Amino acid sequence: MKTWVASAALAALTIGGPAQAGVDLSALDKHMSGPRSQVLVLGSVHLSQMKETVKPESLEPLLARLAAFKPDIITIENLSGEGCDLLARHPAIYPPQDVSPYCRDTAAAKAATGLDVPAAIAAAAKLLADWPGQPSAAQRRHLAALFLAANDASSAVVQWLQLPQAEQRTGDGLDDALVAELRKRATGSNESDQVAARLAARLGLQRVYPIDDHTGDSIVIADENAYGEAIQAAWSSGRAKAAPMREHVEALKKGGDMLALYRYINQPDVMQLAIESDFGAALRDPSPQHYGRHYVAGWETRNLRMVSNIRAAFRQRPGARVLVVVGSSHKPWFDSLLGQMQGVEIVDVQKALREK
Repeated sequence: MKTWVASAALAALTIGGPAQAGVDLSALDKHMSGPRSQVLVLGSVHLSQMKETVKPESLEPLLARLAAFKPDIITIENLSGEGCDLLARHPAIYPPQDVSPYCRDTAAAKAATGLDVPAAIAAAAKLLADWPGQPSAAQRRHLAALFLAANDASSAVVQWLQLPQAEQRTGDGLDDALVAELRKRATGSNESDQVAARLAARLGLQRVYPIDDHTGDSIVIADENAYGEAIQAAWSSGRAKAAPMREHVEALKKGGDMLALYRYINQPDVMQLAIESDFGAALRDPSPQHYGRHYVAGWETRNLRMVSNIRAAFRQRPGARVLVVVGSSHKPWFDSLLGQMQGVEIVDVQKALREK
């Protein structure tokens, strides 16, 4: 109640029209109490889309450098359980076939735990509120089961990886189906699991934070074929200029040097070329309907909502060190938007990837 009253009072003080032109927020935190939050945004390839199988050992040099940053909080480009539950409750707006790539089916976890997504989210939060410094294997298995039921599979992997191998078994809410899922995810190709969750487990963290958002995807396009053709034409117009960069990315992927790959795709000039050939090209779309601007507006909406989720993840941890693992095309927007937040400092990813 106190939190609501405080928020309402603050809102009442700020209502009264748009912000005054010329108000400078850049120095608002100049005399802030306490340390600044350090946010490192790591632009990632989507490992699941790589033609080559990613060997865990090839990620070790990358993980070593990220571990040296010592993040307190790690966020991932996954939809949260709350987000998936929201989409599921509005099938007319978000058709199940469109949602399925982002939200796994929790039926098996519900059968094993008896909990639907909202109940599992509440149960996991309650368990974490009293989490011991040295949890037992049974407690970790139980929390992993709750995370799976809450549609937060990568956090379940964090718990699974901290279990001794002999304890990676059924029990405490994990049945054969859930154990099979965890084993598959722990050895699969997905940066949310192989980079973020594996690093979280190594650092003794209890979870990762899904921050993706697709609620802005529900737009009505009268002629979807025309829209698709316009966007494809825009991408084609920028393909030639970006071709050498994309060829180098593919060569790095085939070579298996994942640290070199991550260093390259996080270079400012590489990201600039990537977004110019995608979103810049879309903004030049000449269609009368301005389809390209629809596309970019949707992208910006998604980034704004994702960044707000990141900010919420460390709202109650002033001074936290935060690692954001996200598709590389998001990074320029994330750096810009998060850099405007009070008490937040953006960490140079190139420096972080050079140092151990």
